[in-house]
Amino acid sequence: MQAPVRILPMSHDHFKGKSALEHLKDARVRTAQETGASHGVEAPGHLLSGSDAAKETALITTLVWLVLTFFEVPANHRMLMLALGLLGWIIWKVGRSALLAWARLGKLHRVISEEKREIEVNREQEREELTEMYEARGFSGKLLEDVIDVLMADDNRLLQVMLEEELGLSLESYVHPLKQAFGCFIGVVASSILLWISLALFSTLGLIIMGLLVVIVAAWITARLDRNAPLPEIIWNLAIYTISSGATLFLTRYFVGR
Repeated sequence: MQAPVRILPMSHDHFKGKSALEHLKDARVRTAQETGASHGVEAPGHLLSGSDAAKETALITTLVWLVLTFFEVPANHRMLMLALGLLGWIIWKVGRSALLAWARLGKLHRVISEEKREIEVNREQEREELTEMYEARGFSGKLLEDVIDVLMADDNRLLQVMLEEELGLSLESYVHPLKQAFGCFIGVVASSILLWISLALFSTLGLIIMGLLVVIVAAWITARLDRNAPLPEIIWNLAIYTISSGATLFLTRYFVGR
């Protein structure tokens, strides 16, 4: 008996001349680019935001103090200038974190609105996409038809499935912008206090050692949250921290001539 021939799904205008499976792949890539565009400049999640902010604060504080020391600014003036600089840095860093989180959330809302409209306008094409996805998972025959019918019967459930399965979004990973900003605030303030105390008690050496410790702890936290190996993360962060500090001192000495 001849085996039944599976008829490939036709392309639709909604798919722009591609098959449903190709459309799914393109949709995932496009959504990842749009909703993850700010990942490079600000880590999503309040814990990652806090650890990144702590590392940056350690570097900025160390660089400013070393430059001020090199120019032989009186110690009391250095402390005042550093305190004022850290205050401005806290306001800038926390405000920027909130704005980036709002922008990321705005992109998510736009993607959800677009997908909701697709469900309303291109319902048959959405059914075809669902069929492709669940066939790839091993569903077939009557079971496949029943699953698709159940999902298509509830628009809210269908929207959630399409966001997660078609576009690859994990809605739980999007935190509220205020929570993101608060994580950043804790990271900046905590590291600032530790650096300030070390500077007051042990001068420049204490600041450098505490800066290194802040970078190590923050890099370890970042690695654990990202499920990466902690040691390479720590080594790379320490290397960048050391090179940045060394380059600043070298260039300051070179141009000032002391």
